[in-house]
Amino acid sequence: MSDSLIVVFGGSGYLGSHIVQALAEAGNRVRVVARTPEVRIPPGLASRVEKQPANIRNRDDVRRALEGAHGAVNAVSLYSEKPPLTFDTIHVEGAERLARCCREAGLSALVHISGINADPRSPSAYVSARGRGEHRVREAFPGAIILRPSTLFGADGGTLSTMEVLCRFPVVPLFGRGLTRLQPTHVEDVAKAVVTVIANPDSSETLYELGGGQVVSYRELVRLVLRRCGRRRPMLPVPFALWYLGATLVSFMDSPPLTRDQLILMEEDNVVHPGMPGFDSLGIRPRRVDEEVPTERFFQAEN
Repeated sequence: MSDSLIVVFGGSGYLGSHIVQALAEAGNRVRVVARTPEVRIPPGLASRVEKQPANIRNRDDVRRALEGAHGAVNAVSLYSEKPPLTFDTIHVEGAERLARCCREAGLSALVHISGINADPRSPSAYVSARGRGEHRVREAFPGAIILRPSTLFGADGGTLSTMEVLCRFPVVPLFGRGLTRLQPTHVEDVAKAVVTVIANPDSSETLYELGGGQVVSYRELVRLVLRRCGRRRPMLPVPFALWYLGATLVSFMDSPPLTRDQLILMEEDNVVHPGMPGFDSLGIRPRRVDEEVPTERFFQAEN
């Protein structure tokens, strides 16, 4: 499928930008679509990447963005709501709109990025929207391939960057006792998975859960980050009830640092479910977080 045009919606985001680069490196032409399609591309790949502003909430925008494309990737993400941008408008209605336009345009492949634990029945508005979005995508584009990555990390951002900020505090607060299990997934491994599945859209598998090569508790991950950035900090278990109280107190803010939905996510293990196709099915060996956590050179030194 070399030299095919692949349209990446949300291509200027953290995961989306890595997907764009991986697709271009594989020989594809890539169209980056976002409300503000800014993405850094290595000079050697710049000629293979074009940018087009568009809004996934606008059908005409979506149709224009898909013109001449072979395949598309929906990497649009929203983690906190700020009307008119809500979980429903982006992860349900927007996802369905894109899938339907892909089918009408005759695209050969659609890859939809979701997340582990996506479930319409979840008490989390975010996770519920992800689950309902998956159903809408399958109805609109039956051959769509859905990828559910676990929490992302990489040298240039993701979960570890957030944790590094927390590790600057004199005491590192834990969510509950810090026992929630995570399977941190390297962002470049997920991008490689996208390249693999979009090149083989007729695969019998249409749903993959992508977890890294190591399962760790939140407490273990904090300890790992502290060790790698050369800091010693006590860890303080904080009951979830107090976290929820804090989330309520800051909920009036335009961009609250903590939301109820984020806390619901932290109460539930974020690991690949037994028997689910994943990296192994794609011939990809996922990296372990303890091998890939950046050294202290990545972290900002304390002043």
